[in-house]
Amino acid sequence: MKYETVIRIVGIGVLWLGSFACSGETTHLVPVSEPRTGNVIFIHPDGTSASHWTAARMMIAGPDGMINWDRLPVLAVYRGHMKTSLAATSHGGATTHAFGVKVHPDSFGMDRDQQLTALSGKPMSIMREALAAGLAVGVVNSGDIEEPGTGVFLASTKNRNNGQEIAEQVVLSGAHVILSGGERWLLPKGVKGRHGEGERTDGKDLIAEARALGYAVVHNRVELAALPSDTRRVLGVFAHHHTFHAHPEEDLRAQGLPLYLADAPSVGEMTAAALAVLSLHDKRFLLVAEEEGTDNFCNVNNAAGAMEALRRADAAYGVARDYLQRHPATLLITAADSDASGLEVIAFPPDRAAAPLPRTTSNGAPLDGRDGTETLPFVAEPDQFGNRLPFGIAWTGFEDGAGGILARAEGANAEALRGGSCDNSDIYRLMYLTLFGRLAGTGMR
Repeated sequence: MKYETVIRIVGIGVLWLGSFACSGETTHLVPVSEPRTGNVIFIHPDGTSASHWTAARMMIAGPDGMINWDRLPVLAVYRGHMKTSLAATSHGGATTHAFGVKVHPDSFGMDRDQQLTALSGKPMSIMREALAAGLAVGVVNSGDIEEPGTGVFLASTKNRNNGQEIAEQVVLSGAHVILSGGERWLLPKGVKGRHGEGERTDGKDLIAEARALGYAVVHNRVELAALPSDTRRVLGVFAHHHTFHAHPEEDLRAQGLPLYLADAPSVGEMTAAALAVLSLHDKRFLLVAEEEGTDNFCNVNNAAGAMEALRRADAAYGVARDYLQRHPATLLITAADSDASGLEVIAFPPDRAAAPLPRTTSNGAPLDGRDGTETLPFVAEPDQFGNRLPFGIAWTGFEDGAGGILARAEGANAEALRGGSCDNSDIYRLMYLTLFGRLAGTGMR
């Protein structure tokens, strides 16, 4: 069923964004007093639900403490269903964030194999529309350059697995900042790079092409930190694939592999560098930053990796919040698109802190301690009574579900989320309002 769009001006300077339906899309945003245009920072900690952030809080600040995620003042329950699924895929969910419309789960910047028109009426993502309007844009990802949480904002393809095509579209998009892993898709097959051999079958050297287009190219944390202060375009290539090793704890121990590559910058460090470069352009900007490890470690039921990825994602919020305090005409918005593997905190009494956890919970759910199966429990930071209490992490499976995901925001127009509910397409709507000063698809300001 289709409904007419209802837009009302309520008083002076109040734009009504409240619940209405348009071409099958529903928004739950609420009135914004004096809508402001400004920068947008969208941080996507892939696969995280309220349960993930509860575990992160315990590890970082204790159960009574506050982490950066907690300090984002406006929040709403995120509804992430898709056109034909109650739970989102990474590529389908990212497509809705980038285009503002619901699509089939197997979509990457398209609706399956059909070209996509965004909610704004333009045949392009919000980031490509921002580029076309002369704004600055950037993407940051702790994973491969092809990862959809950022890739969909700059690339469209019929097949999510076509990393070669996605990488080319991203590098040649005109984005001012591109920071990620994925060197394998940037070099020809057999050509040795800084992190491994290329895997492209078309003979293209996208790193050389990027340099010819005026990008500074960096390959590790030290080189990123040493960028000249007047750098206006940068391509960061920090790993052959991801900047982390998403395997079960036992496999990492057997292979002697760390959770994250030691010389790769964290998502927070990449975000700080991206903001410095984008700010030089003296115009509004859109930055999309993704911590991919929060999803990938959960999807292999690696609790230690998930906790480290959450810590890194929370540090990125701190970087973004610091920037917002200095530049208040900025919207910081965050949401995941799915709940990775149904992480749940299982509490244990204090006397269990020195004893390995059982393999499973009483109903058979896999249970992780700090080093994997049947290892010592995690121990939270002190609570208000000074107690450090043990806990384990239980998993419901390896899939991405539709759990308790929250959207949170701070800064320009953040109050639009205060109604308490948020459709996945509302991420696009709120970003669009802040970048362009109007509701997508209406022409109204």
